Amino acid sequence: MRKDSFERLGLDRDILTVTQLNGRARLLLEDVFAQVWVEGEISNLAKPASGHLYFTLKDSTAQVRCALFRQNALRVRQALRDGLAVRVRGKVSLFEGRGDYQLILDSVEPAGDGALRLAFEALKGKLGDEGLFAAERKVALPAHPQRIGIVSSPTGAVIRDIISVFRRRAPQVALTLVPTAVQGREATAQIVRALQLADAQGFDALILARGGGSLEDLWCFNEEAVARAIDACVTPIVSAVGHETDVSIADFVADVRAPTPSAAAELLAPHSADLRLRLDGLRRRLLLRMQDRLHRDAQRLEHLARRLRHPGERLLQQSQRIDDLEQRLSRALERRLAISHERLARLETRLAAQHPGRALTLLSQRLEHLQSRLPRAMNDALRQRRQNLHALAQTLNVVSPLATLGRGYSILLDDRGKAIRAAAQTHPGQRLKARLGDGELEVRVEDNHLEPVTLPLL
Repeated sequence: MRKDSFERLGLDRDILTVTQLNGRARLLLEDVFAQVWVEGEISNLAKPASGHLYFTLKDSTAQVRCALFRQNALRVRQALRDGLAVRVRGKVSLFEGRGDYQLILDSVEPAGDGALRLAFEALKGKLGDEGLFAAERKVALPAHPQRIGIVSSPTGAVIRDIISVFRRRAPQVALTLVPTAVQGREATAQIVRALQLADAQGFDALILARGGGSLEDLWCFNEEAVARAIDACVTPIVSAVGHETDVSIADFVADVRAPTPSAAAELLAPHSADLRLRLDGLRRRLLLRMQDRLHRDAQRLEHLARRLRHPGERLLQQSQRIDDLEQRLSRALERRLAISHERLARLETRLAAQHPGRALTLLSQRLEHLQSRLPRAMNDALRQRRQNLHALAQTLNVVSPLATLGRGYSILLDDRGKAIRAAAQTHPGQRLKARLGDGELEVRVEDNHLEPVTLPLL
């Protein structure tokens, strides 16, 4: 359908509006370039709030606008930025509103050096998180190394530069080359084996060196295996890979980074003239220290000589001290005996006061006194009891019923011996017993006056 439209347009010479032209151009581009891969460098990256990404993809002579919509942008794993080399996939289209030619992308992935840079940053972050770059893991370089191992290629200017520096500055240092490839597919494994071999040789320090080159040429020094081999070495390592501007993972893991192989050699090769100056300074310091020590020892000897005394004088002092101690001991013994005598006298006095004979005498006297008091106390107690008994008998006689009967009163008792206190307890004809003050009477109730008396009126 699209092909017929474009053929008819060419034959009939139709006049189109700008919108129609841009629409047909978009259809044509999307039909012919439905999916293409393009490689270039990102520039003018824009990230609006919508989530879409817009940037320009360029090379050394040309550029093209690119649009990466949100649903596809979410699938891009690496962070995009200006200057990143990428390989993109999409369709060629036209933004009809402005008539701009552009790529509508559905995939973005790193390309060339950009991919290596991303891998470099990823490994750097991983090893950094593990602490392989920490300062506390670094080992200080020896001040005066005697044997140094060089892990590098046996060919090229690097090994010659290192040897030249040591010949000039420290010809006494023994250098040993541990050869390895420093570029190519086999370089990583060879460098790891060379580091392990060199670390087992007991060198004072190691130099890992290579000349300059591209990122691809230096990539074996950015491999994780090489980084972990450097970290596993006990021997201090100086990394001198590439030129001064080149940075590798090996530089971060090594104990010291040198900008160039020659600079690494200068770090481990102290100049002979400097050593002589330092040796002269140490010699002068040693001489001054010896003189100072001798002077202080002489003063101390003189002081001790003044303090030293003749043994006879010391013996006289000790003899005098013995006499003084003897006198003090004698006085202390006499004082102790006097105190003991006084204490013994006090104890004898207390013992005499507590003698059983005296206690028995006092107890006998008290017993005699109590025996004399006992009959008097018993008589007094009996007399008092008799008086109390007489008073109680008089009181009892006053309240006794017999006394009442003696005054002319009597007590009526029923046949069960129960006292009659009210007329209601009796009934006419009942026989009662009357107890008098002297004797008893048998009586019969004629009338208890409880029933009303009725008299005939007629």
